[in-house]
Amino acid sequence: MAAPAIAQTVESSVGPLRATVLAEGLDHPWALAFLPDGRFLVTERSGRLVLIESGVVSGVVEGVPNVVARGQGGLLDLALAPDFETSGQIYLTYAEPAEDAGLQRGTGTAVMAAKLVLTNGGGGQLEDQRVIFRMNNFTNSTRHFGSRIAIAPDGNLFVTLGERGDMDRAQDPEDLAGGIVRIAPDGSVPEDNPKPEGWAPEFWSIGHRNPQGATIRPGDGVLFTVEHGARGGDEVNMPTAGDNFGWPVITYGVDYSGVAIGEGTEKEGLEQPIHYWDPSISPSGLDFYEGSLMPDWEGDLLLGGLSGAVLVRLDMEGDAVVAEERLFEGQLGRIRDVRVGADGAVYLLTDADNGQLIRVAPEGK
Repeated sequence: MAAPAIAQTVESSVGPLRATVLAEGLDHPWALAFLPDGRFLVTERSGRLVLIESGVVSGVVEGVPNVVARGQGGLLDLALAPDFETSGQIYLTYAEPAEDAGLQRGTGTAVMAAKLVLTNGGGGQLEDQRVIFRMNNFTNSTRHFGSRIAIAPDGNLFVTLGERGDMDRAQDPEDLAGGIVRIAPDGSVPEDNPKPEGWAPEFWSIGHRNPQGATIRPGDGVLFTVEHGARGGDEVNMPTAGDNFGWPVITYGVDYSGVAIGEGTEKEGLEQPIHYWDPSISPSGLDFYEGSLMPDWEGDLLLGGLSGAVLVRLDMEGDAVVAEERLFEGQLGRIRDVRVGADGAVYLLTDADNGQLIRVAPEGK
């Protein structure tokens, strides 16, 4: 799987940007993490966790969870614990089969914590695996697992959960589908979770459709997410404790058939997005830009588009989106994950049978 010498250049607000393919041949890669030794750790939806070095898969990590790789399900997000360099702890989200959860049928989003032990031969092994969280209502649907992790400065985990294609679940305060949960690193419920009356204690916010991007703003630790609408109505949200974002009561989209959904675009007591797209771009992956390569982007949000096949920069002023810049539109494929590296470059994963790891940086850097 040698990386091809392929690069594309586009004009941008910071001058010419070059997208260079670092590795290809990945099977629908979903999430990316940077290891301290310079290697990349990548999940493939089919169930592999791989190490990438010098343009090739240099090793496979054994001991990953059993996944249901159907539809949108499989091995999904990946996050390194803040103390990874000493603890080796990582978190994985995935579509868990019912039998592994002691249930009769279906699948649900789950979170596994484990210790990553790298071997001298280039591979690795997960040890001390434990499921620290799972949805409380598994179904046979293969859609809308959500499944991004964002780790807050206090060490607690935000985990996004889709409504599994059953929109009404997002307004059921006892059903964890269609919400964002906040859990401790061991899976317990933090004492200061919002806990409105009738809500499952894990909930941070509800009324989400399918959030596939989540990140923490540097400096103040505020959570930002992006989620898929139906036909139109993709959203950027800033979920705070106890928020209800309204899906499917309010939305800026319509059903795929063209039929209206819910009661309109706003309703008292339900939150508004800080930005939305119509038509949809199917946003996935989300990160704030921090780095010296593109200082004019400092503090801006970067995300990928699946159906939009685009890298998007949202120009942020405080909590407001004041402008949008679209880059490489239609050139790189379906962008599944977006992460900013320590070198200031932007790294992308493309969702395809022949998925790619791509580095984006100013030309010559």
